[in-house]
Amino acid sequence: MGHRLSKIYTRTGDDGSTGLGDGSRVAKDSARVCAYGTVDEANSAIGSVLACEVPAAVREVLVAVQHQLFDLGGELCIPGHATIFDADIQRLEDTLDRFNAELPPLADFILPGGGMAAAQCHLARTITRRAEREVVTLSHHDAVRPEAIRYLNRLSDLLFVLCRVLARESGHGEVLWRHDRRR
Repeated sequence: MGHRLSKIYTRTGDDGSTGLGDGSRVAKDSARVCAYGTVDEANSAIGSVLACEVPAAVREVLVAVQHQLFDLGGELCIPGHATIFDADIQRLEDTLDRFNAELPPLADFILPGGGMAAAQCHLARTITRRAEREVVTLSHHDAVRPEAIRYLNRLSDLLFVLCRVLARESGHGEVLWRHDRRR
């Protein structure tokens, strides 16, 4: 088994820097740290969805996604490391298509809500979108594999579809934006 953390604090970051997976040190507010930190935040938000009652098929997908997000965080933390591949993106697309096929076509915009699990999933979706933006920002300064950006983009799409599934499963239904409310 790999390394175990026996000491949680090291004091090495007290100067505002942090160590990357390759041993180099960068500022804690660097684009790289912001990118993998936001991926970690998205993973935590998915954990909040999983703390709710969700169908087994959704649970299985989200647990697999959590593992991949942890891998992606490692990829972003170790410059030049690769953990996300085209097959991972294809798996997200296939999963998205499978869940979306059971939903009625969208006629209106959907507001975040639709029960606790769906609302938590909307939060995970928006954090994933922010993670995508942070990785794009990083790509302007450092090399980032395009698979990382594509994975996050497709994941946010999948989470949107899962929001719809969860809202319907809960019995709350989707919360539609009423564009005519001011008339």
